[in-house]
Amino acid sequence: MATHVLHPGSRRHVTLDEHLPVDHRLSKVYRTGAGLMGLVLLAFGILGLIDKVGFFDTGGDTVAGLNTNGALSVLSICVGLLLFVGMLIGGNFASTLNMVLGILFILSGFVNLALLDTGANFLAFRIQNVLFSFVVGLLLMFFGMYGRVSGTLPHDNPYWRARHAADDRPGAD
Repeated sequence: MATHVLHPGSRRHVTLDEHLPVDHRLSKVYRTGAGLMGLVLLAFGILGLIDKVGFFDTGGDTVAGLNTNGALSVLSICVGLLLFVGMLIGGNFASTLNMVLGILFILSGFVNLALLDTGANFLAFRIQNVLFSFVVGLLLMFFGMYGRVSGTLPHDNPYWRARHAADDRPGAD
């Protein structure tokens, strides 16, 4: 186990890839978020494939009010399965996965917003797909950051304790 030497007055910064203690209560939130979003994406992808739309078809095929094609359906299934893996593993992995995929969904929303009326719109996005991408991205980021990122974490939170390890030393006030 690596030890960190802290100088008086210095603060220790925690990064997303650093091993942090796992709080089982928070892990339930991360797992639930990954599972719910994975289920939604998996259902959307399967319904799109059942509809037998062309793989790169940019026509008006819709599933649950969202435009789709075979490529978007397969991509949705893959991301949904990845979220299910995160749900099964849980802990910090599920939290980080939710945050990373949330950011990717928001970026995808912006990219596809720029591509809406162009020939490069190979995923057949429409404005409702862009809005859905933003909502899913925000929800995934919420589920991933819950209890992990805040200025007012309670002192019994494992992430607060990891950031304030110097405060736990004997005689540190």
